[in-house]
Amino acid sequence: MSISSMTGFASVEASTLLGELSIECRSVNSKFLDLTLRLDEAVRFLEGDIRALVQKHVSRGKLELRISLARRGESIPACINEEALARLAALEASVRRLAPEARPLSVAEILEMPGIAAAPTVDREAFKGEVLGAALDALVRLKEARTREGEALARVILDYCGRMEAVVETVRSEIPKILENLTAKLTERLDDALAHALTEKSALSTEEVQDRIRQEVTLYAVKLDVDEEMNRLATHLAEVRRLLAAGGPVGRKLDFMAQEMNREANTLGSKAAAIEMTNASLALKVTIDQMREQIQNLE
Repeated sequence: MSISSMTGFASVEASTLLGELSIECRSVNSKFLDLTLRLDEAVRFLEGDIRALVQKHVSRGKLELRISLARRGESIPACINEEALARLAALEASVRRLAPEARPLSVAEILEMPGIAAAPTVDREAFKGEVLGAALDALVRLKEARTREGEALARVILDYCGRMEAVVETVRSEIPKILENLTAKLTERLDDALAHALTEKSALSTEEVQDRIRQEVTLYAVKLDVDEEMNRLATHLAEVRRLLAAGGPVGRKLDFMAQEMNREANTLGSKAAAIEMTNASLALKVTIDQMREQIQNLE
């Protein structure tokens, strides 16, 4: 299955029994399907069918579908309902007897009266098929546009994964050196702090003091160990790659993975005892935020 963005645009034009139909579909990201229909009066009776058609082909996104109709000359009313016109003339005559100052109706006003101008008969079911067929064509094209956009976003997200993996590997390679330097500094400070315990009157032996120093250094090293966080981050990145390869509507799943990766980056920052680790945490958080912005455009 392919990855789809929620951003896309498509347009379709089609000839119908009533005239030239023009359909435009445009969509942007949204947590749910937010559909707005702007329909010509001639196709408004199909609103329910069009909504059902959209819901069948689009699951997420703020989507606006606009349908307009340019009527051809033959769709203009071709005859007058003489019986209705006679009734209207009789009514007008009655009004003018009671209100001589009343202005007579113009030809344009008479033609606008309901039932006066008889429109040509159109096969309603055939027209419905033409409109829904054109709407389906527009939705298919919209889906294709969203797929192209989604594939481009997937490549961007994979690039972010590569950047984060590079940061993790760099930190892994520097951790032993960082711990070695921190251990040496801590040992020196503890050695100085406990030096007064090694007096002639002290009950502590040199071995006991050194053992205490080793214990403190070990505890400090455990607190600084970020191997677990980096392993989880690597696992999350592997899952992001798997989801992108599987395709389909993965936007919500990827957004959750981004939240989990941000959690690991924050933990890495809280354990930072060297500028290298602090910089790594910041680089990861910035990249995760950038990735999440792109993920939120995916269906």
